[in-house]
Amino acid sequence: MADKIAVVTGGGTGVGKAITSALVAEGYQVVITGRRESVLKDAASAIDASAVHAFAADVSDRAAVASLFGFVEEKFGRLDLLVNNAGVSSPPVPLEDLPVEEWNKAVGANLSGSFFCIQEAFRMMKAQQPQGGRIINNGSISATTPRPNSAPYTATKHAITGLTKAASLDGRRFDIAVGQIDIGNAASDMTARMTGGVMQADGSMKPEPRIDPAHIARAVVYMASLPLDANVFTMTVMANQMPFVGRG
Repeated sequence: MADKIAVVTGGGTGVGKAITSALVAEGYQVVITGRRESVLKDAASAIDASAVHAFAADVSDRAAVASLFGFVEEKFGRLDLLVNNAGVSSPPVPLEDLPVEEWNKAVGANLSGSFFCIQEAFRMMKAQQPQGGRIINNGSISATTPRPNSAPYTATKHAITGLTKAASLDGRRFDIAVGQIDIGNAASDMTARMTGGVMQADGSMKPEPRIDPAHIARAVVYMASLPLDANVFTMTVMANQMPFVGRG
Protein backbone atom coordinates (compact mmCIF):
# COMPACT_ATOMS: atom_id res chain seq x y z
CA MET A 1 0.00 0.00 0.00
CA ALA A 2 3.06 2.25 -0.15
CA ASP A 3 2.61 5.56 -1.96
CA LYS A 4 -1.18 5.34 -1.94
CA ILE A 5 -3.16 8.50 -1.18
CA ALA A 6 -5.90 8.67 1.45
CA VAL A 7 -8.27 11.27 2.85
CA VAL A 8 -9.46 10.81 6.45
CA THR A 9 -12.17 13.16 7.65
CA GLY A 10 -12.16 13.93 11.35
CA GLY A 11 -8.54 12.81 11.22
CA GLY A 12 -7.12 15.00 13.95
CA THR A 13 -8.46 13.23 17.02
CA GLY A 14 -9.74 9.92 18.35
CA VAL A 15 -10.62 7.21 15.86
CA GLY A 16 -9.64 9.33 12.87
CA LYS A 17 -6.18 10.00 14.29
CA ALA A 18 -5.69 6.29 15.02
CA ILE A 19 -6.74 5.39 11.47
CA THR A 20 -4.36 7.98 10.06
CA SER A 21 -1.46 6.66 12.10
CA ALA A 22 -2.14 3.08 10.98
CA LEU A 23 -2.37 4.08 7.31
CA VAL A 24 0.90 6.00 7.51
CA ALA A 25 2.55 2.90 8.98
CA GLU A 26 1.45 1.06 5.84
CA GLY A 27 3.04 3.65 3.56
CA TYR A 28 0.11 5.94 2.78
CA GLN A 29 0.26 9.66 2.29
CA VAL A 30 -2.78 10.88 4.26
CA VAL A 31 -4.68 14.16 4.02
CA ILE A 32 -6.55 14.76 7.26
CA THR A 33 -9.36 17.22 7.60
CA GLY A 34 -11.47 18.73 10.35
CA ARG A 35 -12.66 22.13 11.45
CA ARG A 36 -9.73 23.05 13.72
CA GLU A 37 -6.48 23.66 11.87
CA SER A 38 -4.37 23.69 15.04
CA VAL A 39 -5.62 20.22 16.03
CA LEU A 40 -4.87 18.87 12.55
CA LYS A 41 -1.36 20.30 12.55
CA ASP A 42 -0.66 18.86 15.99
CA ALA A 43 -1.83 15.44 14.80
CA ALA A 44 0.32 15.65 11.66
CA SER A 45 3.38 16.52 13.74
CA ALA A 46 2.69 13.77 16.24
CA ILE A 47 2.28 11.06 13.57
CA ASP A 48 4.64 12.01 10.72
CA ALA A 49 4.71 15.49 9.21
CA SER A 50 6.17 14.12 5.96
CA ALA A 51 3.24 11.76 5.43
CA VAL A 52 0.28 13.55 7.04
CA HIS A 53 -1.07 16.70 5.39
CA ALA A 54 -3.51 18.93 7.25
CA PHE A 55 -6.33 20.73 5.43
CA ALA A 56 -8.95 22.45 7.57
CA ALA A 57 -12.49 22.05 6.24
CA ASP A 58 -16.02 21.72 7.60
CA VAL A 59 -17.39 18.72 5.69
CA SER A 60 -20.95 20.00 6.04
CA ASP A 61 -19.92 22.93 3.80
CA ARG A 62 -20.10 21.82 0.16
CA ALA A 63 -17.63 24.49 -1.02
CA ALA A 64 -15.13 23.53 1.69
CA VAL A 65 -15.29 19.89 0.59
CA ALA A 66 -14.64 20.91 -3.01
CA SER A 67 -11.58 22.86 -1.85
CA LEU A 68 -10.33 19.87 0.13
CA PHE A 69 -10.45 17.52 -2.83
CA GLY A 70 -9.05 20.22 -5.10
CA PHE A 71 -6.03 20.30 -2.78
CA VAL A 72 -5.69 16.50 -2.97
CA GLU A 73 -5.89 16.50 -6.74
CA GLU A 74 -3.39 19.33 -7.12
CA LYS A 75 -0.87 17.86 -4.67
CA PHE A 76 -1.10 14.15 -5.54
CA GLY A 77 -3.10 13.80 -8.76
CA ARG A 78 -5.12 10.84 -7.53
CA LEU A 79 -7.03 9.36 -4.59
CA ASP A 80 -6.94 5.72 -3.50
CA LEU A 81 -8.90 5.78 -0.25
CA LEU A 82 -11.52 7.96 1.43
CA VAL A 83 -12.40 7.28 5.07
CA ASN A 84 -15.58 9.15 5.98
CA ASN A 85 -14.99 9.30 9.72
CA ALA A 86 -16.08 12.82 10.75
CA GLY A 87 -19.19 13.04 12.86
CA VAL A 88 -20.87 14.67 15.82
CA SER A 89 -23.27 13.51 18.51
CA SER A 90 -26.26 15.40 19.89
CA PRO A 91 -27.35 16.21 23.44
CA PRO A 92 -28.98 13.13 25.05
CA VAL A 93 -32.37 14.77 25.59
CA PRO A 94 -35.92 13.65 24.74
CA LEU A 95 -36.37 14.06 21.00
CA GLU A 96 -39.23 16.54 21.42
CA ASP A 97 -36.85 18.83 23.34
CA LEU A 98 -34.04 18.76 20.82
CA PRO A 99 -33.38 22.17 19.21
CA VAL A 100 -33.65 22.15 15.43
CA GLU A 101 -30.10 23.53 15.29
CA GLU A 102 -28.80 20.30 16.85
CA TRP A 103 -30.73 18.21 14.31
CA ASN A 104 -29.30 20.22 11.42
CA LYS A 105 -25.80 20.02 12.88
CA ALA A 106 -25.96 16.21 13.05
CA VAL A 107 -27.39 15.86 9.56
CA GLY A 108 -24.77 18.24 8.16
CA ALA A 109 -21.72 16.63 9.72
CA ASN A 110 -22.74 12.96 9.75
CA LEU A 111 -24.72 12.57 6.54
CA SER A 112 -24.34 15.51 4.18
CA GLY A 113 -20.61 15.68 4.83
CA SER A 114 -20.17 12.02 3.93
CA PHE A 115 -22.23 12.48 0.77
CA PHE A 116 -20.27 15.55 -0.32
CA CYS A 117 -16.97 13.72 0.17
CA ILE A 118 -18.23 10.68 -1.74
CA GLN A 119 -19.28 12.93 -4.62
CA GLU A 120 -15.80 14.41 -4.89
CA ALA A 121 -14.09 11.04 -4.43
CA PHE A 122 -16.22 9.53 -7.19
CA ARG A 123 -15.25 12.32 -9.58
CA MET A 124 -11.55 11.75 -8.92
CA MET A 125 -11.69 7.96 -8.88
CA LYS A 126 -13.64 7.76 -12.13
CA ALA A 127 -11.26 10.11 -13.95
CA GLN A 128 -7.90 8.82 -12.74
CA GLN A 129 -5.76 6.09 -14.29
CA PRO A 130 -5.89 3.39 -13.20
CA GLN A 131 -9.54 3.99 -12.47
CA GLY A 132 -11.12 3.21 -9.12
CA GLY A 133 -10.50 3.42 -5.40
CA ARG A 134 -12.01 2.57 -2.04
CA ILE A 135 -14.40 4.41 0.29
CA ILE A 136 -15.00 3.38 3.91
CA ASN A 137 -17.87 5.00 5.80
CA ASN A 138 -18.03 5.14 9.60
CA GLY A 139 -21.52 3.95 10.36
CA SER A 140 -21.42 3.29 14.14
CA ILE A 141 -23.48 0.56 15.79
CA SER A 142 -26.23 3.19 15.78
CA ALA A 143 -26.53 2.35 12.07
CA THR A 144 -28.52 -0.69 13.22
CA THR A 145 -29.45 -0.18 16.88
CA PRO A 146 -30.40 3.09 18.62
CA ARG A 147 -29.65 4.30 22.09
CA PRO A 148 -32.24 6.21 24.13
CA ASN A 149 -32.42 9.93 23.29
CA SER A 150 -30.26 9.63 20.17
CA ALA A 151 -32.68 10.37 17.31
CA PRO A 152 -30.43 12.69 15.23
CA TYR A 153 -27.30 10.54 15.51
CA THR A 154 -29.20 7.29 14.97
CA ALA A 155 -31.16 8.65 11.99
CA THR A 156 -28.01 9.89 10.27
CA LYS A 157 -26.15 6.63 10.88
CA HIS A 158 -29.06 4.59 9.52
CA ALA A 159 -28.88 6.87 6.49
CA ILE A 160 -25.16 6.17 6.13
CA THR A 161 -26.03 2.50 5.61
CA GLY A 162 -28.30 3.47 2.73
CA LEU A 163 -25.65 5.78 1.34
CA THR A 164 -23.06 2.98 1.55
CA LYS A 165 -25.36 0.62 -0.37
CA ALA A 166 -26.20 3.17 -3.06
CA ALA A 167 -22.60 4.29 -3.51
CA SER A 168 -21.39 0.68 -3.62
CA LEU A 169 -23.84 -0.07 -6.41
CA ASP A 170 -23.07 3.11 -8.35
CA GLY A 171 -19.32 2.65 -7.99
CA ARG A 172 -19.21 -1.02 -8.94
CA ARG A 173 -18.57 -0.64 -12.66
CA PHE A 174 -15.86 1.96 -12.05
CA ASP A 175 -13.85 -0.24 -9.65
CA ILE A 176 -14.89 1.93 -6.71
CA ALA A 177 -15.37 -0.33 -3.69
CA VAL A 178 -17.54 1.14 -0.93
CA GLY A 179 -17.88 -0.41 2.52
CA GLN A 180 -18.88 0.49 6.05
CA ILE A 181 -17.38 -0.06 9.49
CA ASP A 182 -19.77 0.05 12.46
CA ILE A 183 -17.96 0.90 15.67
CA GLY A 184 -19.10 0.18 19.20
CA ASN A 185 -17.59 2.23 22.01
CA ALA A 186 -14.17 3.19 20.74
CA ALA A 187 -12.42 5.27 23.40
CA SER A 188 -12.64 8.90 22.30
CA ASP A 189 -13.91 12.26 23.50
CA MET A 190 -17.32 11.37 22.06
CA THR A 191 -17.62 8.28 24.28
CA ALA A 192 -15.97 9.65 27.43
CA ARG A 193 -19.29 9.92 29.27
CA MET A 194 -19.82 6.14 28.97
CA THR A 195 -17.30 5.45 31.72
CA GLY A 196 -19.49 7.33 34.18
CA GLY A 197 -22.77 5.79 33.06
CA VAL A 198 -25.13 6.20 30.10
CA MET A 199 -28.84 5.51 29.79
CA GLN A 200 -29.82 1.98 28.83
CA ALA A 201 -32.96 0.86 27.01
CA ASP A 202 -34.70 0.12 30.34
CA GLY A 203 -34.01 3.66 31.59
CA SER A 204 -31.23 2.68 33.98
CA MET A 205 -27.81 4.32 33.98
CA LYS A 206 -24.79 2.06 33.63
CA PRO A 207 -21.13 2.51 32.69
CA GLU A 208 -20.04 0.78 29.49
CA PRO A 209 -16.64 -0.60 28.47
CA ARG A 210 -14.68 1.00 25.64
CA ILE A 211 -11.92 -0.24 23.35
CA ASP A 212 -8.69 1.23 22.06
CA PRO A 213 -9.21 3.03 18.72
CA ALA A 214 -6.15 1.13 17.45
CA HIS A 215 -8.44 -1.90 17.02
CA ILE A 216 -10.62 0.14 14.67
CA ALA A 217 -7.57 1.36 12.80
CA ARG A 218 -6.35 -2.19 12.18
CA ALA A 219 -9.75 -3.12 10.80
CA VAL A 220 -9.68 -0.16 8.41
CA VAL A 221 -6.18 -1.07 7.26
CA TYR A 222 -7.40 -4.60 6.49
CA MET A 223 -10.36 -3.28 4.51
CA ALA A 224 -8.05 -0.92 2.61
CA SER A 225 -5.54 -3.69 1.88
CA LEU A 226 -7.90 -5.67 -0.32
CA PRO A 227 -7.66 -5.49 -4.11
CA LEU A 228 -10.53 -3.59 -5.73
CA ASP A 229 -12.18 -6.81 -6.90
CA ALA A 230 -12.83 -7.64 -3.21
CA ASN A 231 -14.72 -5.65 -0.60
CA VAL A 232 -15.62 -5.80 3.08
CA PHE A 233 -19.11 -4.41 2.70
CA THR A 234 -19.89 -4.19 6.42
CA MET A 235 -17.83 -4.85 9.54
CA THR A 236 -18.68 -4.34 13.20
CA VAL A 237 -15.87 -3.76 15.70
CA MET A 238 -17.09 -3.30 19.25
CA ALA A 239 -16.31 -3.67 22.93
CA ASN A 240 -17.13 -7.30 23.59
CA GLN A 241 -18.74 -6.63 26.99
CA MET A 242 -20.92 -3.72 25.90
CA PRO A 243 -24.72 -4.16 26.04
CA PHE A 244 -25.35 -4.38 22.31
CA VAL A 245 -26.17 -7.97 21.43
CA GLY A 246 -29.36 -9.29 23.03
CA ARG A 247 -31.32 -7.47 25.71
CA GLY A 248 -28.42 -5.76 27.45
